[in-house]
Amino acid sequence: MTNPFAIAIHGGAGTIRRQSLAPAQEAALLAGLNAALDAGLTVLSSGGSALDAVEVAVMVLEDDPLFNAGHGAVFNDQGFIELEAAIMDGRQRNAGSVSGVQRVRNPVRLARAVMERTPHITLGFAAADAYAEQIGLPLADASYFFTQSRWDALQTELARLATGGAAEDASEQTRHGTVGAVALDRSGKLAAATSTGGRTAKMAGRIGDTPIIGAGTWADELLAVSGTGHGETFVRCVAAHEVASRVRYMGQPLADACDEVVFGNLVELGGTGGLIAVDWEGHIAMPFNCEGMYRAAVDASGIRTVAIYR
Repeated sequence: MTNPFAIAIHGGAGTIRRQSLAPAQEAALLAGLNAALDAGLTVLSSGGSALDAVEVAVMVLEDDPLFNAGHGAVFNDQGFIELEAAIMDGRQRNAGSVSGVQRVRNPVRLARAVMERTPHITLGFAAADAYAEQIGLPLADASYFFTQSRWDALQTELARLATGGAAEDASEQTRHGTVGAVALDRSGKLAAATSTGGRTAKMAGRIGDTPIIGAGTWADELLAVSGTGHGETFVRCVAAHEVASRVRYMGQPLADACDEVVFGNLVELGGTGGLIAVDWEGHIAMPFNCEGMYRAAVDASGIRTVAIYR
């Protein structure tokens, strides 16, 4: 083991074709991934915790309007944003998550506050926004979260639905979009964090897999997982925890366990997407069953990967 730590991040999965991204857009997305990865690495290389590393990495992506979380979140069918996030400390199996927040600049920070400062795991909607204000987290009004590209995507999707299109027939790029991070620190602790705006034109009030511990986010003493994809399918197969169960109870290597879930469980239920995972030895897996996933990692051997396509 060259590095006594490892980290992986993702910025969403879906139909991401080389010809669909202009060179400047691709460069900006890669720069965003590199920035998030470097933020997490800075924490880990200085002896910081996995929990701090995944939080700061996700915050970088939440602040980047190119990714569907925080500043760049998509709109629901009523034309406003509802943000979700989760964070989990593997050693203690403590977790916190939030759903339906509209005023919190960095929902992952609020999820961590729920974990560390309340007796609960999940808070939602107006009460979660109010708690964020109470404890002094940075807030923003609706104008901060507005991006023209997300608004245009909403209009396109609403028009498609109005002509009889089914929600489940939406393009993968419309349906997917989440950011996440998993990390192993020098002390052997693992953590995971995930944040999302959900899916374009989702029903107001919809809750996806991200804030459901075990579905889109999981960490224990053996591994940490963050998912991205068709959220309802991740919930139906409890995807993140299914990876953990395969490692713990079946003794599967991390890569095999992840592949079984992504190419087996999800596909069997008609789900598309991917996940990132790291285990206690610093092995990393980043499988996806669609055309692309924004991803980056540095494993325990010090090998750096930053990629979008297959």
